Amino acid sequence: MAAVAWALLTLEAFSLRTAVVGWVRTALTAETDFRNLHISLGAVLAFAFTLWAAAAISRFIRFLLREDIYQRFHVASGASYAASTLLHYVILLVGFFVAIAALGVDMTKFTVLAGALGVGIGFGLQNIINNFVSGIILLFERPVNVGDVVQVGTTTGTIQRIGIRASVIRIANASELIVPNSMLISEKVTNWTLTNLHRRIELPVGVEYGTDPTRVIELLTAVAARHPLAAKVPAAQTLMTGFGADSLNFEVRVWTNEYDQWLQIQSDLAVAINDALVAEDIGIPFPQRDLHLKSVTPAVADALRGEA
Repeated sequence: MAAVAWALLTLEAFSLRTAVVGWVRTALTAETDFRNLHISLGAVLAFAFTLWAAAAISRFIRFLLREDIYQRFHVASGASYAASTLLHYVILLVGFFVAIAALGVDMTKFTVLAGALGVGIGFGLQNIINNFVSGIILLFERPVNVGDVVQVGTTTGTIQRIGIRASVIRIANASELIVPNSMLISEKVTNWTLTNLHRRIELPVGVEYGTDPTRVIELLTAVAARHPLAAKVPAAQTLMTGFGADSLNFEVRVWTNEYDQWLQIQSDLAVAINDALVAEDIGIPFPQRDLHLKSVTPAVADALRGEA
């Protein structure tokens, strides 16, 4: 604004203000015909300014919501992200139609043009439109939210962003997986933290044959229940799951309310269970194989006996 005021004062000092303003007005209002569409430089500038203003308004409103409204009303991060994104799309859409009107385009003709473009988009940009619509569905239905831990196929990670075309999932090795939104809608997705942060940890344990199963169940259950991050309800549980080729098989089940710590809890339990079994002189079996030699040369037989 200061630069514009300085320019006007300078032009006024040299008695050029009226001429320059008239030239600028003429340049802005001069129309050019393009396929029965009358377009002027002023209309193009108004179109660009309207789009910029819509983006700026959207950015300001989202900043206000993020820094004040959401914190004041304690809105969950997933809900706040969905609301802000949807509001952003609505403001940009309204701004686009206002910009079209500012450009001087007849809305009737624009509707016909939009219909023709829709047919072309349906064939040429089918995947992109599919992912965009899927993104809108994700924001409305919210089967997954930003910050949720999800499993897509064999990959597990935390959702960082739900974009227009794809979503970003950060996995355990700090890399980021780009997943098309349509994949989150049409394929099987496990959301570990949609309603709560509970998780059941399952740890298989095998002991040697001849061990009292009741003693093992009591011992493993007590060890699991002592972990500081193990939930009291549901309580830790140990089940005998069957008879293996080399061992009696058990499974320790522990619930925790600290989802982010489940791997560490699983590791702690494995170490504690091993120590408890060793302390109680309960053997942990390992596969054994007997080798029967039916036909060997005398030299090989002597070598195997240690006589060579």
